[in-house]
Amino acid sequence: MRITGRMVINLLLFVVAFAGINTYIGWNIYLFLTQYFEAVSPLWLGLIMTIVALGYGIGRIKWLGHAGRFIKVLGSFYFALLEFFVIVLPIADIAGWISHLAGVESAVYIPFIGWLVAGLLVLFLVAGSYNAWSPIVRQHEISIHKKKPGGQPGTYRIAVASDIHLGNIVGNRHLGRLISIMNEMKPDLILLAGDVLDDSIEPFLRNKMSEGMKKLKAKHGVYAVLGNHEYYGGHVDQYVEEMGLLGIRVLQDETVTTAGGALQIAGRKDLTAEKTDPKKRLPVAELLEPLNHEQPIILLDHQPYAFEKAAEAGADLLLCGHTHRGQFAPNHWITKRLFELDWGYMLKDKMHVIVSSGFGSWGPPIRIASRSEIIQIELKLEG
Repeated sequence: MRITGRMVINLLLFVVAFAGINTYIGWNIYLFLTQYFEAVSPLWLGLIMTIVALGYGIGRIKWLGHAGRFIKVLGSFYFALLEFFVIVLPIADIAGWISHLAGVESAVYIPFIGWLVAGLLVLFLVAGSYNAWSPIVRQHEISIHKKKPGGQPGTYRIAVASDIHLGNIVGNRHLGRLISIMNEMKPDLILLAGDVLDDSIEPFLRNKMSEGMKKLKAKHGVYAVLGNHEYYGGHVDQYVEEMGLLGIRVLQDETVTTAGGALQIAGRKDLTAEKTDPKKRLPVAELLEPLNHEQPIILLDHQPYAFEKAAEAGADLLLCGHTHRGQFAPNHWITKRLFELDWGYMLKDKMHVIVSSGFGSWGPPIRIASRSEIIQIELKLEG
């Protein structure tokens, strides 16, 4: 990749902005702590904050071992704390400034405002953790005016999950919830719409998460596609092989026909492949062209882009994830502007589209204005 002057300038601006924001947060924390501890060292506080703020990157250093994993977890949680502080601290500081102008002593208003912010932070973490670790089932009934081979109507139950993000934070306990809920549905088909891994495959192997994944049961099979995080981890081939050993086929610009020929499933490589995979990825029209367009076509594509091309190519049902619906507010206002559909259901021409907010979480296991979810689809072929 060719590095340009503009890229260097943008990187420097980001570093300066990130350092400035964290300095501002650290200054507020320092003011609060000095109300109770006289010996608070700005140097040590700054060092601790730097390690935590950069923890997600520092923790990826392999030789750090267990300590690295712990630092990475701290860094993951800090993403949520950073956004919380960026929203709340300016309001708190304005309240402090008004108190100062009103003649209130700093020894009075700083502790009061500080503990109020701390209380809001606890509420944020408790509510966000509940939303992240307590999955719900979203149900959709979809009718497609196509038929089974032989001209008969039919109904199929499909369980869908995206963005599981198995890794150092989302582990076997949350995976167990997925398995229990999905198997309880007694689905005809299970589809995993990308980002099964958080990035590295190492925690998946170390914690033997394959033992859980192989418990997923569906009458007509379990299929998956790649997400951007499988590419980020750099273990795509190993991941595909591991999933294959579990009986889960990862579709990479491939199609499969199942349910006695009644359902055609097409799985695209993730959009990331266009930059990282020497073979790129097939245009959706080329992927779907060989299929029988008289019978239903289900398309899995991790990132929810270019709906019109999928509809024109003949997909009847498009399943996506990736957005997490912003994961925590107010990011959902941003994802709503970035994507034609960032969460939920829409009908694009004759194509049904469902975008999931995901089952797991990236970074901190915190969700505000979004929930951990599994999709249950009752797919009716009406002939």
